[in-house]
Amino acid sequence: MGQLWSPIVAVTSQWQGKTNAQIAVSVGAASVVPEKPRVVIQIYKANYSWELIQHSGALALNFLRPDQLQLIKDFGLVSGLDGDKLSEVAHRSGLTGSPILQNCWGYLDCRVINAMDGGDMTCFLGEVVDGGTVSESEPLWWPEARRMIPAAWNQEWDAKIAEQIQKSTHLMDQIDYTPWNPSKETDQGIPAMDPANETGRA
Repeated sequence: MGQLWSPIVAVTSQWQGKTNAQIAVSVGAASVVPEKPRVVIQIYKANYSWELIQHSGALALNFLRPDQLQLIKDFGLVSGLDGDKLSEVAHRSGLTGSPILQNCWGYLDCRVINAMDGGDMTCFLGEVVDGGTVSESEPLWWPEARRMIPAAWNQEWDAKIAEQIQKSTHLMDQIDYTPWNPSKETDQGIPAMDPANETGRA
């Protein structure tokens, strides 16, 4: 399972003026139809981002560049409950309202169209409403990042994962099988992707 990496993603979200960003190292494509791109991503319920995504019904995936290692620490090793992670990071609001990092490799702005409970986490199915490549560089992959970041960050990350494993062991079998209902959990009105705006989508 440790080999199922995607490029490193900063998952951004917002709700009622509050924003957050967290690091994810594995996201997946969920559509073979070019006109209807979709992605799946899991967010742990203990994360502040989970609360914002649940309420807003939206998120954005911002793919990092190799020269953005500092964001791994800023977004991945600090809780959004302790401060605004995006206060000093250049960004704009996407079509869904989710923050889009202005200097990332590329982004996908998504509205949540379904979700599956996993006990300790929720797996969100996102419909891409906008996206693009921002940089000509290559995206940053997790194995590469692990070799590049300071040893202290690796130790912090490993300690965080060990703590998450301990919590998840007790929660992952407590699955709620109630179907996800967006009309009850999220705001509506997020536009679908306009095929005319697909140029340059990541």
